Amino acid sequence: MMPRKKSDQPAAVSEPRGSSPRSSSQEPPPFRDRVKELRRVKASELRRHPENWRLHNDGQRSALAAMIEDVGFATAALAFENADGELQLIDGHLRTDLAADAEIPVLILDVNENEARSLLVSLDPLAAMAGADAEQLAALLDAQPLPIGADDLLATLQQIAQNVAETLDEAAEEANDKEVAIPETFQVVAACDDETSQRELYERLTAEGYACKLLTT
Repeated sequence: MMPRKKSDQPAAVSEPRGSSPRSSSQEPPPFRDRVKELRRVKASELRRHPENWRLHNDGQRSALAAMIEDVGFATAALAFENADGELQLIDGHLRTDLAADAEIPVLILDVNENEARSLLVSLDPLAAMAGADAEQLAALLDAQPLPIGADDLLATLQQIAQNVAETLDEAAEEANDKEVAIPETFQVVAACDDETSQRELYERLTAEGYACKLLTT
């Protein structure tokens, strides 16, 4: 029998280090994972969403440019493949504008046109619904100052902290100023000659619907 050639040997497939073997019985997550892939795409090749409703002023543009200069691109834009086969943005329009023709990280989503609109209209407002811990924010800014050029961002964060502090102060003042309402009550105390007459009077008044208490002094 002729020995097998090296290329005829069956190839061994190994799992990546740190990963566990996949099991056919593994339960799927309780949600739909709509992320198809992470791809690096030239910003100029991404189509802006025609229904994007967010307006970016010069202060925000300068602040984001300063953060990118200081840290780099640390979040991915969101896009999906539209009916024309183009990658159309859902989130990350300003980052894409600032990147010009450079490659940026993009999460490609498996969503349709209507789902893309739902994300377009809700992502920023959902983030804005979060509250703020003024003390934690102030401590964070002290520990890690923002880069030069992010003045408007710093002013926004300081305003958030101030608004939270003012709201807490107003709530405390309202709590201190609020009077405790004590309902009016009208009572009669009847003195009886002995315990027997007290018991008879008590039973007669309670039978007539009056709220009574027995007192002995």
